[in-house]
Amino acid sequence: MEFTAHPEEVAAVRRGVRLCLAAWNLHGLIDAAQLCVSELVSNVVTHVGPGTPGSLAVCVDGAHLRIEVHDPDTRALPTLVAADVEAEGGRGMALVEALADRWGVQLHEDRKVTWCELATGLTPPPDTTADPSVTRAEALLDMYATLRPLPAAMNPDSAEWAVRWRRSP
Repeated sequence: MEFTAHPEEVAAVRRGVRLCLAAWNLHGLIDAAQLCVSELVSNVVTHVGPGTPGSLAVCVDGAHLRIEVHDPDTRALPTLVAADVEAEGGRGMALVEALADRWGVQLHEDRKVTWCELATGLTPPPDTTADPSVTRAEALLDMYATLRPLPAAMNPDSAEWAVRWRRSP
């Protein structure tokens, strides 16, 4: 789902998530997912800037619902902060941290993906990697990774590497 970072777009993206999860019969995750989406999209509006193009991707593998918000600014990274009691903001990622089983940031050359995963309580499908197209795609990604050096922001040995994981359940 494509969006333009404006405060009024947050509600539209939230509605899209609600409709998607209802169609997938994941009613128990709707409130938490909508709150996570609100915070992740609001971060784009606040920290990357109004008018920024973004996109939302939502998928489920059985065990987890994954929510991804894509935006073009690889410098504005989400962080957990200890917000002052009187502060009007600064609690977004703390809410995501509290609701999600894990969350993080993937840096790409031209964009970042801020994601979180919520447990569905369902069992994952058996051996999803057996699909030949998945195997081919993984092989191509592995080959591509060996052909191009990683940008400093994506190199795990670099000081710029910025991934935040919440402990696994």
